[in-house]
Amino acid sequence: MQTQIEDTLAAIKFGPDGLVPAIAQQYDTGQILMLAWMNREAVCVTLEEGRPCYWSRSRAKLWRKGETSGQIQLLREIRLDCDGDAVLLLVDQQGVACHTGRLSCFFRSWREGGWVVSGEPQISPEILYPVTRDQVE
Repeated sequence: MQTQIEDTLAAIKFGPDGLVPAIAQQYDTGQILMLAWMNREAVCVTLEEGRPCYWSRSRAKLWRKGETSGQIQLLREIRLDCDGDAVLLLVDQQGVACHTGRLSCFFRSWREGGWVVSGEPQISPEILYPVTRDQVE
């Protein structure tokens, strides 16, 4: 398995920052759910666990969808684009993908000169990410 992972990593062209864009797509409907970033370690963890792992640029650490919200993703397939500089993760999204409570992060559409919201939240962000006493103090 380690040799396969090393071969997989060798095919990916990580950027100067060590990251590659990762698009998560619902495997059965084709809906684009989100865009995130992966480093080498995130790709390794994803392949080992069968659950997408990403690199948080803002927190500078690995994270898995659903760690806080419970809205997890299960990996069905990973694909590499023709240039090797972007990955597509076909996932089985359990719940919503967006931190706004929407199924997809791509819920705004440009129409007639402005942004139109094309999907309402399915769950309140306050329910997904409750504020703890430690966060308030």
